[in-house]
Amino acid sequence: MTGACEVIALIQARGGSKGVAGKNIRDLGGHPLLAWSVAASNMAQSIERTILSTDSEEIAAIGSKYGAEVPFMRPAEFSSDTATDYPVIRHAIEWLRDEKEFVPEFVVQIRPTTPLRDPALIDMAVARLKAAPDATGLRSVFKMPESAWKNFEMQDGYLMPLGVGPGADTEAANNPRQGFAATYTGQGYVDVVRSSVILEQNVTYGDRVIGFETPDCGEVDVEADFRKLEFFKEDFGGAVFEYLQENYS
Repeated sequence: MTGACEVIALIQARGGSKGVAGKNIRDLGGHPLLAWSVAASNMAQSIERTILSTDSEEIAAIGSKYGAEVPFMRPAEFSSDTATDYPVIRHAIEWLRDEKEFVPEFVVQIRPTTPLRDPALIDMAVARLKAAPDATGLRSVFKMPESAWKNFEMQDGYLMPLGVGPGADTEAANNPRQGFAATYTGQGYVDVVRSSVILEQNVTYGDRVIGFETPDCGEVDVEADFRKLEFFKEDFGGAVFEYLQENYS
């Protein structure tokens, strides 16, 4: 490992997966799924170091082959299917602080399960948070085709508009979509957190989180998602695919 830096990328890739077995190392376009995120991170100009957090020796070896640093193995208590981002990120920051005597100002989360991304958008996300000192973090989102407020929840078998109780006007959901506030879905394209928020506030993103719009490029949750991503890999991940083909084929 080299010296201190301001911006690191942290790629989380644990060995266990209940939805799709071994998904982080499954093939996509001739390369392991993980490789797409490692490559995107290494292509981004703002990322100084790409660090992989995993509990799997096999994943660690693949990540290292494609250019990620694997300075530590993730402890088992942070590697279950119920583990959240916060302890994983904090563990990485504290390891760098204790073992390498530096704390990065920003940690960029690049999730392997959202492999199709443009490295330039990673740079834009980092620049956006750097330019907003009052913001505590940044999350990538995409605009929902139809506002969530036009949808329903089910209570005792009856439909009710989201977030309201019995007696609400269910006809309101039939109003034109233009009259509803736009709503956004979070995704794993790129998130940026401040180490100070993690260490001092004991939360991941804080209470002033920038919404950074990115394309809806799909992510891996079920087996069928691999077929979709294979079809769209050059549309949404063309630059990364070209990089992988040139350097690792």
